[in-house]
Amino acid sequence: MGVTFPNESTDYRHARDVLLAQEIELRRQMEAVAVARRALPPGGRIPDDYEFDGMGTDGTPARIRLSQLFRDGTNSLVVYNYMFPRYRTDTREAASSGETARLPRDEQPCPSCTALIDQLDAAAPHFEAAGGNFVVVAKAPLERLLGVARDRNWQHVRLLSSAGNNFRRDYHGEDEHGQQLPVMTVFGRDPDGTIRFFWASELMFAPADPGQDPRAAGTLEPLWNLFDLTPAGRPDFNEQLQYRCCSGAQPRALKEL
Repeated sequence: MGVTFPNESTDYRHARDVLLAQEIELRRQMEAVAVARRALPPGGRIPDDYEFDGMGTDGTPARIRLSQLFRDGTNSLVVYNYMFPRYRTDTREAASSGETARLPRDEQPCPSCTALIDQLDAAAPHFEAAGGNFVVVAKAPLERLLGVARDRNWQHVRLLSSAGNNFRRDYHGEDEHGQQLPVMTVFGRDPDGTIRFFWASELMFAPADPGQDPRAAGTLEPLWNLFDLTPAGRPDFNEQLQYRCCSGAQPRALKEL
């Protein structure tokens, strides 16, 4: 017996059952794509054991190699390339408070990337507990990255600066003109310790259908996937570094309780 909801019409139930069949097929396709991804031949070995600026285990700045980002007993590393500084044509408002506001707008981070990291910050400890490794890499100096993290109250994502290496350029997190690009990149470690490229969000570089953005990290974003569940769908909306409404009001109310 199928599911029904109060006062639904027969037309609604018929259309919903048709949609359910599409959703089942989408689930199958998502599983098939994941299987095909895992079946990729070995990728190229990394050309360099890149050295990043980050925070060491003692809480002080340290130089950290890519190979050191694999914790003992783990063999997968997901790297999000944070557009910091933002794309040069991004005219969205600058942050007006916090440490981020001390930077000129063109040197502030991409609001959309920042919104995605807001969401991934909560997921990071669960991902790592299950055996993954996740880091965010930006071209900006480490002190600027940490300032944004304090503004956003990021607690879990590991932040690294690639200001002193070619990692982003080599793995398409930066184009030939120095523009930063929001590519998700994945690496694997072989049993002999060799680190190889595994996968990147190349949808970003593929032509999108009319009316769609590339959605290179689309399946990861709770924000946009939530809107896909609503009657109106995705709004004409651009993420911002700060909002004049909503943000902060609810936490204050809870504290008052």
